[in-house]
Amino acid sequence: MKKTRFITLGFAATAITGALAFTPSVFAKESHASANEVSIQQSRLQSLAKFTKVLGLVEKYNVDPVTIEELMDKALSGMLTNLDAHSSFLNAKHFESMKIQTDGEFGGLGITVGIKDGALTVIAPIEGTPADKAGLKSSDIILKINDKSTLSMTIDEAVGIMRGKKGTPITLTIVRKSEPKPLSIDIIRDTIKIQSVYAKNIGDNILYLRVTSFDKKVVEGVEKELSKSINKGKGVVLDLRNNPGGLLDQAVGLVDLFVSEGAIVSQKGLDKSEDKVYNATSGGTFSDLSLVVLVNEGSASASEIVSGALQDHKRAVIVGQNTFGKGSVQVILPITETEAVKLTIARYYLPSGRTIQAVGVKPDVEVKLGEVKTYDNDYSIKEADLKKHLESELEKVDGKKPKMKDEKKEDKNLITQKDLRKDLQLKEAVDITKALMIIKGK
Repeated sequence: MKKTRFITLGFAATAITGALAFTPSVFAKESHASANEVSIQQSRLQSLAKFTKVLGLVEKYNVDPVTIEELMDKALSGMLTNLDAHSSFLNAKHFESMKIQTDGEFGGLGITVGIKDGALTVIAPIEGTPADKAGLKSSDIILKINDKSTLSMTIDEAVGIMRGKKGTPITLTIVRKSEPKPLSIDIIRDTIKIQSVYAKNIGDNILYLRVTSFDKKVVEGVEKELSKSINKGKGVVLDLRNNPGGLLDQAVGLVDLFVSEGAIVSQKGLDKSEDKVYNATSGGTFSDLSLVVLVNEGSASASEIVSGALQDHKRAVIVGQNTFGKGSVQVILPITETEAVKLTIARYYLPSGRTIQAVGVKPDVEVKLGEVKTYDNDYSIKEADLKKHLESELEKVDGKKPKMKDEKKEDKNLITQKDLRKDLQLKEAVDITKALMIIKGK
């Protein structure tokens, strides 16, 4: 029995020796890989030992008593916060708050914030919300929330403080580039209800589509407006200004309405299982429309995917200002029943391979926000009308109330020339749309 065992082992040894004789490079690689793994494990153990030692020192000598559980929470929070601006440790309170934000209605300001250059920055106020009505603007830096400084505050902490019961007040101290000193803005919280898509007509052949945020009904809403529009097949201005983003599938679906083939966006992470490519499909594409997209510094995330993908496909002309630059993917990973981590696991890449993280999307035509300056000569009057005009002016001098002209009721579904003069970016977008339509022979 021993002899048999010896022979068997001897055969195995011979086979291994033969294999090694013919594959020395494989052995070298495996040996090198094994050495690397040992080195990595040793480094990991040394780091864990250092961490444990520091925990023990703080627990023993810190002037204020602190439990090991509190120390671990602080350590986790610090570790994740220092990874990037969007990662964080969610303790029981913050995890519950995140669930409410995702699943239910809550009282808030209607504002999307991010960390930019180390400061808590307004990405965009959502149209029609308390923040928008109070006058908050994209790129405002929030210095204080009530009396609490935001200098060392995470995004989740800031959002947690700003959210609250409907009807309760809050004061934000903000720094704005155009203002010489910080502004104090009082806001009353409300339940946030958003109309994510609405449409208006510009003249007889241009459809204005405004998308305020990417909720679950965006693609359905845009497709409905495009299908029923009398302008179908002509020109569209898609307004994504101050749109802070939202659901990825809605961004992909919106691009898919205008692009019939090719990649729309891809995501790549350390874990290759998270790598995905989202492609366009051929069905339901509005490929005959002349398309212009409006963006600004308040356009972020899903808005940047839409504008960047359409730009890469040369499907639309992008007009406005450089976008915010948020192109990363976050997921919530539970670690206990009541705690979780929010972690950045991947970055988005546009069809050309470029990233939007920290750089944003640069418009094809850069136009700053402003009004169109015009000169109306109110006193350029034809001779036939001079007498009537002077009589009217005399009535003003004599204190008589002038007769009011019959004013036509404004159509809320129309954007007039007067509206365009108040919005230089929109006027430029409309002019470019008209030029595209002329080139296409429409």
